[in-house]
Amino acid sequence: MPPSPVVTLAGLPLQTQAHGDSFEARMAPVAAPAGARRLGARLVEVPPGKKAWPYHCHHANDEMFVILSGRGELRFGGQVHAVAAGDVVVCPSGGPETAHQIAALGPEPLRYLAVSTMNEPDVMEYPDSGKLTVFAGAAPGGDKAARRVALNVRTRDGVDYWEGEG
Repeated sequence: MPPSPVVTLAGLPLQTQAHGDSFEARMAPVAAPAGARRLGARLVEVPPGKKAWPYHCHHANDEMFVILSGRGELRFGGQVHAVAAGDVVVCPSGGPETAHQIAALGPEPLRYLAVSTMNEPDVMEYPDSGKLTVFAGAAPGGDKAARRVALNVRTRDGVDYWEGEG
């Protein structure tokens, strides 16, 4: 029997991901448990004063964020925008001009639905730290067990295209 196409957000068990003092998010997959393979979606809850992920862009995947409750700040392509319940944020694939990051502001958590295409391979770029991440086998946010490559490098450590080739 196929999974139910109806997902009740209030009933999803949230898992916490945190790093240092700046990053924390509680999240649960939405699309994959309902059978989606090419569309990613997860419920995300970010505590006040925290960010879910570093400032980044995707070279192969579009993302959209539907703000459900709370308020926050979107950093996008070098600009800052206020976001609140009822807002929809669209972050197309591209380079640093589409880099994005959402932070929770105010006294309550920022809750949003993160929706994305699930193209792989994908290259993610982190303008603040000068890093690149390459995902192959599963798109970012996808099944980590299916991921064959998750490579993180700093762009300043890059080598010439022909280095080491005979």
